[in-house]
Amino acid sequence: MSLKYAVLAALLEGEASGYELSKVFDVSLANFWPATPQQLYRELERLERDGLIEARVVRQERRPNKRMFTLTEAGREDLRAFAVEPPRRPVAIRDEFMIKIQAMDGTDPERTRALIEERMSWARGKLGRYQRVRERLLDGRTEDEYLREGERVGPYLTLLGGIAFEEENLRWCERALTVLGQRAPLG
Repeated sequence: MSLKYAVLAALLEGEASGYELSKVFDVSLANFWPATPQQLYRELERLERDGLIEARVVRQERRPNKRMFTLTEAGREDLRAFAVEPPRRPVAIRDEFMIKIQAMDGTDPERTRALIEERMSWARGKLGRYQRVRERLLDGRTEDEYLREGERVGPYLTLLGGIAFEEENLRWCERALTVLGQRAPLG
């Protein structure tokens, strides 16, 4: 999959500037499809050129003008067609941290513990952000009410996936720290 569909999906939320889209990516999409602001801007240019989005200029005083992007009907159709296609390949996780853990034997156990504790801190931070997004989406409704009546359920379901992912990260980290704490020193 290309960044194209992640950007189109983000624009389902409504008109947004490139800056606003980069914030959407940071909060809701980066867990499963990261992109730098530079990548986003290049993709916005391509999507506009392909007629899948359109842009309008908003003039601002004391700040540079900004471009606001919206989906075109062609963009919505392309996204709908993409949404029903089966994925081309199963999920593959590329995680530098796991390579470090794989290679940890023979290294300083305290440094390994510190890496795991850092991962836990990141996971807690993401969970906190995800919970704030969840509260904003629910907007005073119960989860059942939102899922039954909400205009769009996709963002909530992907948010639940992100929450589950980070909760599992925390469980794994806790287990890894327990294992490391129970190991007898080697040598």
